[in-house]
Amino acid sequence: MAEALLPGAVRLSSGADSAAYLHDEKSDFDAAPALNLGDLDITTDEFILDEVDIHIQANLEDDLVKEALRTGVDLRQYSKQVETELQRIEQASIKDYIKESQNIASLHNQITACDSILERMEGMLSSFQSDLSSISSEIQTLQQQSVSMNLRLKNRQAVRSQLSQLVDELVVPSTMISVILDSPVTEQEFLEQLHELNSKINYAKELSFKETLACSDIQDIVDRLKIKAVSKIREFILQKIYSFRKPMTNYQIPQNTLLKYRFFYQFLLANERTVAKEVRDEYVDTMSKIYFSYFKSYSGRLLKVQYPYETLFRSQHYALLDNGCREFLFLSDFFMVAGNSALDLFNSIMGKTLSMFLKNLSTYLSDCYDSIAVFLCIHIILRFRAITVKRNIPALDKYWEAVLELLWPRFELILEMNIQSIRNTDPQKLGVLDTRPHYITRRYAEFSSAVVSINQTFPNERTHTLLGQLQVEVENFVLKMAAEFPSRRDQLIFLINNYDMMLGVLMERAADDSKEVEGFQQLLLARTQEFIEEILSPPFGGMIAFVKESEALIEKGQLDKLRNDEARITQLVRGFSSTWKQSVEALSQDVMRSFTNFKNGTSIIQGALTQLIQYYHGFHKVLSQPTFRSLAVRSELINLHHLMVEVKKHKPNF
Repeated sequence: MAEALLPGAVRLSSGADSAAYLHDEKSDFDAAPALNLGDLDITTDEFILDEVDIHIQANLEDDLVKEALRTGVDLRQYSKQVETELQRIEQASIKDYIKESQNIASLHNQITACDSILERMEGMLSSFQSDLSSISSEIQTLQQQSVSMNLRLKNRQAVRSQLSQLVDELVVPSTMISVILDSPVTEQEFLEQLHELNSKINYAKELSFKETLACSDIQDIVDRLKIKAVSKIREFILQKIYSFRKPMTNYQIPQNTLLKYRFFYQFLLANERTVAKEVRDEYVDTMSKIYFSYFKSYSGRLLKVQYPYETLFRSQHYALLDNGCREFLFLSDFFMVAGNSALDLFNSIMGKTLSMFLKNLSTYLSDCYDSIAVFLCIHIILRFRAITVKRNIPALDKYWEAVLELLWPRFELILEMNIQSIRNTDPQKLGVLDTRPHYITRRYAEFSSAVVSINQTFPNERTHTLLGQLQVEVENFVLKMAAEFPSRRDQLIFLINNYDMMLGVLMERAADDSKEVEGFQQLLLARTQEFIEEILSPPFGGMIAFVKESEALIEKGQLDKLRNDEARITQLVRGFSSTWKQSVEALSQDVMRSFTNFKNGTSIIQGALTQLIQYYHGFHKVLSQPTFRSLAVRSELINLHHLMVEVKKHKPNF
């Protein structure tokens, strides 16, 4: 109870002390001289009492005080009790302190020792910090020295490399002198020293622009070595070029040798352009004459062989293709030219030969009427041009174009002449006609087939246009020839035989979907269908006419108009039943005699029999209509399935 009330007692004691303090302060103020503060005077008795009331009121608000007042505890007695308790606690605390005095003293000594240790460590750390500061400054000094030394090293290395190169280039070793003067140009050692000499010459030129005095020390010896090297190289290259002129020489071998020493010409071009031009001009003159002589002789020997012209043409131009490509590559590599410069150099060598080829071709074409030969030559050139494009060699492009400009107009002219010849043909001047394929249409078919077959390698719309014009004229010619026959049957036989023959020849070489093949297929199909109707008409014309008439009336709903045709129907039914076998047999024999192509004749017979069955099936359907259903003659109709079985017996086996 004493511990619980302790806070309240302390607050009461604090309130009493505050009052006493205020009372003492008031006494001091009373002893001081009087000061009139008016309304600001807070030292009056009324103010002190107000403060005391506030403290008292605050203590009275405490929960413990409220509880004590409520229970009627004597506050004076309670205050003494609290004071006694505090004295007891104070004595106990003093005893505890005296009891622990040795430990406290030991703790004090330890704290003192730690303090001295920390003080020494502080001194050590301060010394270490000072040492680190001095080391940092030394490191910075070393870094600055390192940067300075590195810069000096780089400068010395740069100067050394330049001086070393200068010294090396300004020194002409004795080995170089002896090799350039005495060694053959074909030795590898000579080629190596020539590279070194070229480097020294270029370096000397560079130094001369910078007015380097040391350059004059070696200029004389370098010039002498250059003159000697140029002289030996010139002699070597000219000897190789002159060796081309020997009869039966394979000039590709010395060309390959020159390619091994292509640096020789590069050296001449860089140091003695006059000699380089002399060498180049000598090569151009020599090779131009060699090629012209070679191809002139080769072409002459080919013409003596008496082969077809297109074969000779191919051989000539294949040799031209092979030699031209090789020559262009050699010129580009050895003489170090490209683009228009390479083309100009090539034309200066091969121009005379190419002009001879064009002149010979123009002479041949002026008297040539073999369109197939001309067309073959066109495609030979197209193929060879594709080869040069694939090899990326443009040297012969202009020549190919010039050749095609000669060939295409001649081919078109010959074709136009053939077209005009067919257009002006008079059938009555061709002698006796028969229904077999005509020789003119056969020639056209073979010609078109050859042209279409050749054109498949390099398709050309220009060719298709010309062939289309020729095909139209041939169709008109066939129709004009067919009109000479008196009967439509013979006209159709003639047309079918000619269309079938032309189609067969074309399909041997042309694709099935070519325009020429499709055109004749449509013509053949139309005329064949018309011929089938024509041959079915004599034996079965009455039944066919009745079926067509009845089907037309059925569509209009007017079949009753034929109700009174019982006699006609009876005659048709009985006539068909009694004569159809003989008629089919005669029809088959007639067809096989009329067509030269047995396969085509068989196809026509099958088509005719199929059409006959369809007509008879239609005849059955008409008689099954209500209008004719009561006719007694319907029982005499041949069973359709039986008819089909019998018809198959007449199918030819070809």
